[in-house]
Amino acid sequence: MTAELPDWMYPPRPSGWEADDLDHLPQAPRHTELVDGVLVFRLVPQRLWHSRLVENLTFALRQSAPDGFDTAREMTVRLNKKSRPETDVLVAAATYEPDRTSYLPDEVALVVEVVSDESADRDRSLKPFKYAQAGIPHFWRVEDAKGEPVVHVYELDRLTHSYVPTGIHRGRLKTTVPFVMDIDLGSLTP
Repeated sequence: MTAELPDWMYPPRPSGWEADDLDHLPQAPRHTELVDGVLVFRLVPQRLWHSRLVENLTFALRQSAPDGFDTAREMTVRLNKKSRPETDVLVAAATYEPDRTSYLPDEVALVVEVVSDESADRDRSLKPFKYAQAGIPHFWRVEDAKGEPVVHVYELDRLTHSYVPTGIHRGRLKTTVPFVMDIDLGSLTP
């Protein structure tokens, strides 16, 4: 027996879903993203560790960012016509716009993905690949190491359009790009 899908789950055109369609799907669950023309839903509950880390890292980045940068959590990036993934945290060279629903890659200075069981493959391979191809200069992947955050820091190699690792941070994250920051990683989770 197969359950029938509600009408809103069917793409509005034979070529599939497009990035702009996400703004017109009020029935879609929160945290719906578009990857290669396919809707992706978060179907498992988010762990409190993940939620707190994202919240506290967003605040720490907002405190560190100089004027001209905006920090947001759980916002999408319109990578192209068919892909609009949702980041855990992003920092953009953009001003605050209250009605904004997404960012463009050339606005985004840093994307952070906090790995969870449900999103591990997307956070470790698919999203970094797509962010690099779109030209986003900095990417961080945060892993849970027995309750402590470990931040893997990457910088875009513009020649190859791929990320190269620049450090693995435990306890404290100090960097000068995309701007100077010094974050006590132990303070990000209770």
